[in-house]
Amino acid sequence: MLGSLGTRRLRKQGFAGAARVEASRASQPAGTARDIRWIGPAHGLGSATSQTVSLHFTKMHGLGNDFVVIDARSRPFVTDPVQIRLMGDRHRGIGFDQLLTIHRVEGHGCHWGYAIWNSDGSKAEQCGNGARCVAAWLARAGLIDYRIPHLLQAPRECIEVLVHGRGDVELQLQEPTFGSAGTDCHLADEGGRSAIEVGGSTLVATLVATGNPHAVVLVNDVDAPDLRRIGPLLTNHSGFARGINAGFVQLRDRSHVVLRVHERGAGWTAACGSGAAAAVAALRIEGRVDADVEVALPGGTLHVSWPGPGHALRQRGPAAFVFEGDWPDRETP
Repeated sequence: MLGSLGTRRLRKQGFAGAARVEASRASQPAGTARDIRWIGPAHGLGSATSQTVSLHFTKMHGLGNDFVVIDARSRPFVTDPVQIRLMGDRHRGIGFDQLLTIHRVEGHGCHWGYAIWNSDGSKAEQCGNGARCVAAWLARAGLIDYRIPHLLQAPRECIEVLVHGRGDVELQLQEPTFGSAGTDCHLADEGGRSAIEVGGSTLVATLVATGNPHAVVLVNDVDAPDLRRIGPLLTNHSGFARGINAGFVQLRDRSHVVLRVHERGAGWTAACGSGAAAAVAALRIEGRVDADVEVALPGGTLHVSWPGPGHALRQRGPAAFVFEGDWPDRETP
């Protein structure tokens, strides 16, 4: 039965356990791809077959926003949307919100970069929780230093990461931009805000780009049942050329908000780092929150800081290792 799931070996490990494992195999950084022969039961009792397993992965998460991380430094990951969807399937595959690949880059002061695919096989431009996991992966592998800022090349921008310690990562994102231009929106907006007809209601959304596009809607209650219906409708609204990440934010006070995000390509998520950044930026530009805000998501809390226009936005939160495994690159005869 294990073969039908596609995952041949899983090694449970917490952060401390992971460090001990990696220390014992210093010659092989975490996530390095390698070929392994797997022997398992075949069609009949007592017979056996072999399966080449060659795609090594690390399962990680940031506040429940979960990822599969693949080392593509020496062996490029061949993009196959069908395989990505199969790997992302939570019943027949590994299960994840996004798949992240790490590769070497040169330029802009960056040595490492990453690419992002959603669980439906589509490509994404930014992922705050994913960026923190990439930074934690690189630090654990000894490729970047703890407590020293490093630059990473995201799909559309260069960002700064600072790994304070195991499981504690801070990001510096570029200054957010507002309005329809940065979000590929065909709808009219005024000062970055747009009235959008969705499911028989009119939503007033602030359009924000934080490396990827977001529509942030201020609501009285993020747990209102109707939002479960409205979220997917807003994400797939025809006014957005490539869809939109729909964020619904509830204001508690000037330094605390609650957020729920329906991500394009992944659906409702336990946490969304770029969405938290977009929500704070949207509220900050309207003078509703202070420069430092705690954003409560279903999976936990992120800390976001933005002084305002002319400044970069910073975000700090956890990045956790879950397990490692190997995914077969072809079916057994």
